[in-house]
Amino acid sequence: MADQPDTKRDWRDTVFLPKTDFPMKAGLAQKEPAILERWQQMGLYDRLRRERAGRERWILHDGPPYANGDIHMGHAMNKVLKDVIVRSRSLMGYDAPYVPGWDCHGLPIEWKVEEAYRAKKLDKDQVPVDQFRAECRAYADKWVAVQADEFQRLGVMGDWADPYLTMKYEAEATIAGELLKFAESGQLYRGAKPVMWSPVEKTALAEAEVEYEDVVSTQIDVAFEITEAPNAPELVGAHAVIWTTTPWTIPVNQALAYGEDVEYVLLPYEGRKYLVAQRLAQQFADRAGLGFADVTETFDAFIADRGSFITANDLAGALARHPMDHLGGFFAKPRPLLPGDFVTTDAGTGLVHMAPDHGEDDFLLCKQYGIEPVFAVDGAGFYRADWAWLGGQGSVINKKFVSAEGPICADLREADALLAASDDFKHSYPHSWRSKAKVIQRATPQWFIPMDLPAGQARAAGVAGEQGQADRAQQPLSQPSLQRGGSVGGDNAPTLRNLALDAIARTRWVPARAENRITAMVEGRPDWVISRQRAWGVPIALYVHRATGQYLADPAVNARILSAFKAGGADAWFTADHQTLLGNGYDLADYEPVNDILDVWFDSGSTHAFVVEARYGAKDNPGGTRANLYVEGSDQHRGWFQSSLLESCGTRGRAPYDAVLTHGFALDGKGRKMSKSLGNVVDPLKIIGESGADILRLWAVSTDYFDDIRIGKEVLATASDAYRKLRNTFRYLLGALDGFTDGERVAVADMPELERYVLHLLHKLDLELRSAAEGFEFNRYTRALTDFCNEDLSAFFFDVRKDSLYCDAPGDLKRRAYRTMLDTLFHALVRYAAPVLVFTAEEVWQARFPDADASVHLLEWPELPEQASEDIAQRWHEVRRLRERVTEAIEPLRREKTVRSSLEAEVTVPETPLPTDALAEVFIVAKVSEAGTVDVTRTDYHKCGRCWRHLPEVDEDGDLCARCEDVVATVSDGVSA
Repeated sequence: MADQPDTKRDWRDTVFLPKTDFPMKAGLAQKEPAILERWQQMGLYDRLRRERAGRERWILHDGPPYANGDIHMGHAMNKVLKDVIVRSRSLMGYDAPYVPGWDCHGLPIEWKVEEAYRAKKLDKDQVPVDQFRAECRAYADKWVAVQADEFQRLGVMGDWADPYLTMKYEAEATIAGELLKFAESGQLYRGAKPVMWSPVEKTALAEAEVEYEDVVSTQIDVAFEITEAPNAPELVGAHAVIWTTTPWTIPVNQALAYGEDVEYVLLPYEGRKYLVAQRLAQQFADRAGLGFADVTETFDAFIADRGSFITANDLAGALARHPMDHLGGFFAKPRPLLPGDFVTTDAGTGLVHMAPDHGEDDFLLCKQYGIEPVFAVDGAGFYRADWAWLGGQGSVINKKFVSAEGPICADLREADALLAASDDFKHSYPHSWRSKAKVIQRATPQWFIPMDLPAGQARAAGVAGEQGQADRAQQPLSQPSLQRGGSVGGDNAPTLRNLALDAIARTRWVPARAENRITAMVEGRPDWVISRQRAWGVPIALYVHRATGQYLADPAVNARILSAFKAGGADAWFTADHQTLLGNGYDLADYEPVNDILDVWFDSGSTHAFVVEARYGAKDNPGGTRANLYVEGSDQHRGWFQSSLLESCGTRGRAPYDAVLTHGFALDGKGRKMSKSLGNVVDPLKIIGESGADILRLWAVSTDYFDDIRIGKEVLATASDAYRKLRNTFRYLLGALDGFTDGERVAVADMPELERYVLHLLHKLDLELRSAAEGFEFNRYTRALTDFCNEDLSAFFFDVRKDSLYCDAPGDLKRRAYRTMLDTLFHALVRYAAPVLVFTAEEVWQARFPDADASVHLLEWPELPEQASEDIAQRWHEVRRLRERVTEAIEPLRREKTVRSSLEAEVTVPETPLPTDALAEVFIVAKVSEAGTVDVTRTDYHKCGRCWRHLPEVDEDGDLCARCEDVVATVSDGVSA
């Protein structure tokens, strides 16, 4: 007989499946620009400011990037983190403004403009300064506009209509005003000290502008004949040996330094005796090829002959002859041997040649004995034309000039003073991080802010002209004490270093280890060199008396200067009628206007004054207005964090911030630094164009950004997978809440235990997210949110309650309670996600509440209903643990195809924390019984044709269970979900 057709009814049209137009596929790259345009049209940022007006203000002050190119991954990571932090504070109900800003002065921009001149074979120094500055301003303007669009495309919300720019006239006037505060309080001096100098860029550099790269240099050992040794006459005629990796500094040698605790020996060789440290004698002998297989054999003879090694006492007062003394003049002067506490026996010979022009230790030791720099090397790195035979022969950073065959080594060799020379010494060497060229230490007259002199007591470190002419020390005029919440200044005033260290201790550092880093940097940093010999920047707007060398710090003159700056910007200084600015009390013939510009770090370090203070006024505290938080990369401990700290401590006596967050750097997928030469640069704009900004944002904050973080295809794939799970959670919520109204809502007290348990979990999540946001730990924040959605909701709550959602009657209490809980979850989760997934959260909100004048980003932190008691929570924790054991026990039967789904399984469990019928629903099985162990068998119950549950009242597969019969009857009467 032929098979009979299956006449069982298909009940799918009676099942209440979720309904939503919210797509599973995000299409972020296409959707996000439209959402961004909508925010701009509705003036979202300004509206948020109006709605938060009067609330407690919370300020993250934006560290300014340079306006000189498209944004890179470091920019993206930094700006996203800042945006997430600001949005989270806004969500907490604060008035949290965000003013983006840019550094517009300095070498990054000036260098680009110069490159355009060089490409045309033009010399920028021949261009009028006002024309050159105008081109720099135009270049910066161009890139400010470009970067502003790129940052906004990342979803960063802020005052883009009125950002701060260091080149705005008001900003330039404020920067100049901050400098004049230092001048008026006597915290400024001009002195000649060695500073990091770029021969390529022809300017001094700050520590933060220098990076170190491995290079191969020439190392030489040079003999200086000892001519006098009052404490050890036997040393006369011996040769003190120095070792150096900078042969170009030998022509400006002015002394030798020995270690006060170092023991020395004389090594005899071919009629000469060489003075070296006993511990380094073998290394020297090997370099010089003296043929000593073991120099220790000479030590016994040396001790027997002399009775002891040579010590500092023996070397005190000794003089040596410069190996180039045959040139006469400067070279003929004897070179003293001086005690130096910096001399070690780690490498070299234990004797160090001193060139006060080109080393901090050299300068300080020589100055102590009245030896001043001679300024033999010019700004381009060439010896002066009148300097022996070296003038114009080559730059000191040119390897050919300083090689073993170069002119300096050749002269030393001819004088029989070059004992060893090789061009293969590998070591780390400073470079300009802009031009990537080598830098040198070079003594030049510069302007300094002292670290260790109280206000009013700064004084010159000894100034001499570039041509070797002695110049007068630069003493500041006596000024009133600087006010820092109390009278300070004078002999008992705190130093800038002490103020800064105290401020560091009072600041919250995130992570905490960052405090040690910046403390060490401030403890050891030299005086702050704030002058640059460039054109594009804020000038050091001071007048120096030509006869006395004192700078003028008259408040009336300064007021006229600042008024001119406000009207015409810093350009006003270069075109000024200086006599008018000086006023009737001073004669311009007696004063020299300073044309050096300010270190760009002073510019950015002053931004708190014209952004935080100027825009937001004073708080009700004696310290005045300051930012709640600064956020930048770890390199800013020696950059913006520190320059802002020093500037504010010098003018206000405290830090400009309450807290500082430090993040790491973005590396490629293999953990390497990104570089064009390696071809491993990951472009954030490309990622946004392909995957959307929300994927990049999720990556940025879901990693441990306190350390360096990686980004590549695999890492982005992980972020994309996490994003899809979150998106699917929202899609489910939107579909499951289709048609939900307040009339369906159920009070918490009337809800089943499962809903109250999930509410308990939501409360725990809420506390965790608040704690993470307060600690700026958004990796913890996103992980907690993602885990909750995946583990507590999708894998548990949604899974358990899908039967009720699909199959219970619309008016059923359990279904209504579930939908009420889903509504609570929706309102909480969309808010929690909003600071991170800014576009997706808006898309989700608009999908449910399509109001053209509304935005999820105007909402505040959710207020949750009262949570369940702890005993309910504990009971459901036990249920979930038992559920995991049951699921593990069912899995082997599924693999063996004994059961096709858990609905076909009957299980036994050793304990029943809930009634067995309730456990069957939670475990999604046919039946639960209590027995000694967890065991699984296939059920004999038939499957309901509508809900697919296997139940005892179903006569055969496809028939309806009692519940479904009732619901179908209700639906047939015209009632729907």
